[in-house]
Amino acid sequence: MKFQQIHTWELSPQEAIDIQNTLKSKVVRSNELGKVSHVAGVDVGFENGAAFAAAAVLNFPSLKLEEYAISRAPATFPYIPGLLSFREMPAVLAALEKLATPPDLILCDGQGIAHPRGFGIACHIGVVTGIASIGVAKTRLIGSHGEVANEKGAWTPLTHKGETVGAVLRTRRGVKPVYISIGHKIDLETAISCVMAAVTKYRLPETTRWAHRLASTKRETSEG
Repeated sequence: MKFQQIHTWELSPQEAIDIQNTLKSKVVRSNELGKVSHVAGVDVGFENGAAFAAAAVLNFPSLKLEEYAISRAPATFPYIPGLLSFREMPAVLAALEKLATPPDLILCDGQGIAHPRGFGIACHIGVVTGIASIGVAKTRLIGSHGEVANEKGAWTPLTHKGETVGAVLRTRRGVKPVYISIGHKIDLETAISCVMAAVTKYRLPETTRWAHRLASTKRETSEG
C-alpha cells in the first residue's frame, strides 16, 4: 500500500493544531464500510527517541492473524496530549505501507472524534489512508456519560457539548468499558458492532492485542 502525503510531519504544535482543525472536515461520519474480510490493528512503542510501530492484519470474522509489518521512525514531534498522532503516525504509516493485504477496517488504540478538536489518531489514520477506521480507547479524553450496564455488549452514549461523540462499551462482563468513537467512513452503531465482533474473551479487541504483542516482542528481539 502507498499513501499520499497530505501534510508534512515536521510541524510546530500550533501547526499541528491547525491541521487538525482543517482535516476534521474531511472525516466521513456515515457508514461507507463494505464487506469486511480483513481488519487491522496498530500499536506504537518508543525507545531511544524512535517510534516502533506494528500493524497486524487479521482475517474477519475468524480473527486469525494473516500478516503483520513492523517499522521504526524517528519520534521528532514532542509528547503533547491531544496531538499524539503527529508523534506516532510516521511509524504507523510506514508499517501499514509494508502490508501486502490492504485492510478493510483499522481499529486504532486511541480516539476518533471523541477528541478536543474532533480529530484523534483514528480520524487522522482514516483520512490519510482512506481506510475506514474506529477509535478504541482505554481511557476517556473528553465528554461525559452515564453508567454502563455490567453486561457484555452494553453501552451508553459519550456526549460532549451536546453532541454524541462516542460510546462507552462494556466488551466483557466485570471489566472496565472502552471508549469507541468514529474514525472515518463508519457510523457509531456499525463501529460498536465491529468492535464487539473483534472481541473474544478479553477487554480489548484482538486487533489491538495482536498489534501490541507484536510491537513488544519484535522490539525486544531487535534490541536483544
